[in-house]
Amino acid sequence: MNIENISGELTFKFSRSGGAGGQHVNKVSSKVLLQWDVEKSLVLSAEEKAIIMTKLSGRINKEGLLQLESDTDRSQIRNKEIAINRLLHILKEALAPVKSRKKTKVPYGSILKRLDRKKQQSQLKASRRKNFDD
Repeated sequence: MNIENISGELTFKFSRSGGAGGQHVNKVSSKVLLQWDVEKSLVLSAEEKAIIMTKLSGRINKEGLLQLESDTDRSQIRNKEIAINRLLHILKEALAPVKSRKKTKVPYGSILKRLDRKKQQSQLKASRRKNFDD
């Protein structure tokens, strides 16, 4: 997956960012909203699109747009870079193959430790009981 290929499909919207910053924050649109249409993407195959649609369904709206916001920096350019990097990171994680679990046998030492703990607990409870033999 290449950033140049995806960057042509991205759309950006800019707005004023909230929070601290003085008078300057009221004049500059530094907040970035990145939008990417997953279904219309020419970069990904149909299988990759299906994987992204299922794994990132919580981030994709009804129109099929994957949206990310960034307003951490005061610079619009830096917020744009942050949003693109976050998108690439999210896509890499979603498309990473899932490792299959290898079955392993429970170690003999673990079995002995568990049985020893059970024996100690049993002895502790037995020592709390009243003796009716007296």
